[in-house]
Amino acid sequence: MLPLFRSRLLPAVCVLLMGWYFPATNAADAVLEQDVAAAMRKAGRFYVEDVASHGGYVYFYSLDLQQRWGEGVASQDQIWVQPPGTPTVGLAYLTAYRATGDALYLKAATAAAEALVYGQMQSGGWTNCIDFDSRGQRVALYRNGKGRGRNTSSLDDGQTQSAIRFLIQVDRELKFQDQRIHEAAAFALQSLLTAQFANGAFPQVWDAELVNRQQKVVKASYPDYDWRTEGRIKNYWDMYTLNDNVTGYVTDTLLEARQTYADDRYLQALKKLGDFLIIAQMPEPQPGWAQQYNDDMQPIWARKFEPPAVSGDESQEVIQTLIKIAAATGDEKYLEPIPAAVMYLQRSLLADGQLARYYELQTNKPLYMERSGKNYRLTHDDSNLPSHYGWKTTARLNELRDQYSRAKTGTIAQPVKITDDEVRDIASALDEHGRWVSTYDGARLVGQAKMAVGAQYISSERFSENLTILSRYLLQQKGVGQGVGN
Repeated sequence: MLPLFRSRLLPAVCVLLMGWYFPATNAADAVLEQDVAAAMRKAGRFYVEDVASHGGYVYFYSLDLQQRWGEGVASQDQIWVQPPGTPTVGLAYLTAYRATGDALYLKAATAAAEALVYGQMQSGGWTNCIDFDSRGQRVALYRNGKGRGRNTSSLDDGQTQSAIRFLIQVDRELKFQDQRIHEAAAFALQSLLTAQFANGAFPQVWDAELVNRQQKVVKASYPDYDWRTEGRIKNYWDMYTLNDNVTGYVTDTLLEARQTYADDRYLQALKKLGDFLIIAQMPEPQPGWAQQYNDDMQPIWARKFEPPAVSGDESQEVIQTLIKIAAATGDEKYLEPIPAAVMYLQRSLLADGQLARYYELQTNKPLYMERSGKNYRLTHDDSNLPSHYGWKTTARLNELRDQYSRAKTGTIAQPVKITDDEVRDIASALDEHGRWVSTYDGARLVGQAKMAVGAQYISSERFSENLTILSRYLLQQKGVGQGVGN
């Protein structure tokens, strides 16, 4: 009888113990979730009520909010579009709203979207800054008729793409009922499609009069002239551009648009972009990608410190972009360039394990610049590099191999779980005013903001990252998927 007694007793004891144990755990979880939500709201209120200007944001602020930096010093009437500016902060608000349902965040996101609508260019996109002062130094030719000057829409550093993605998400969250936001998103997307070249490429910028040229749909090749002294193109920004992940940002934008509006034009544009990236791959011995190409699909100069070359940074970005396009289209042809590119990058690693930004055409020697005043000189020596530019980049080859392998097998990466300790650390770092205060350590800052080593400042990037992590933790606790763009 004893074995039978034990077999009946042990399950009952386990159930009883579970009843004692799990409520305590759930209670602890509930307290932590309340603390996280409270920290989010404290930080959110500070950013909305004290930091926002015209509904938008710049990169950095002094603690007294009297000094502001975007790409250089910013005025009180200027907000930044380029990440990590207004769209970055706005996307963090949307994630917080989805996690909490708190109207504070949706109201703040809507205000940020309205600020972007104000600064939309007549050409349909955005430049890096919006100036609400009609006489301001950075004002441009806005659709609202209140601006003046240039009418340039830029894809550089994700400027227009980030603004569009954010407007799409706000439009969706508002159930497409805000006419101004909905119409601005639609106009921007149409302008983006119009800016795409027939071969699938995109320029770095466009204006009201797009450059319409007869394009040769040919594969990339090496210049047959001395590229050091010849082949410079004055308006390089009109040419086929990969620089600073233009195509990766565009891909994310097209995917967001297709998911939200169920319009196959965005899928077709994505396929055309993928087809361009296939033909833009350089031939052996350097099967990577350049920053920019001319009509003959040969690498060209951009700025005077950006030579024709194969780029370690852009090549990694293109690989990741092709993986996304393959997943979205279900077409494995977009994966075919990747093995050769990864092997090339592997054999191009520097002694310190990094990749050079530039590799000399055909010789594959790492290529750098030395600077004297405003003059630059090509060199293979990395001992005296100008500090304003990223001449080397982190190699992400293992990550790219993993992404490629998953794409080939159709497996989905599991999201990294956010831990209790991680959110406790973030919440506890918030000061009494609702600020995450950073201290400048001398490293180069986005936008090249200038401040003294040891100076304390507020960062929109840090705010957005922390608010997003805390929001995702709450969504994780609820078992809610985070979706595209969150």
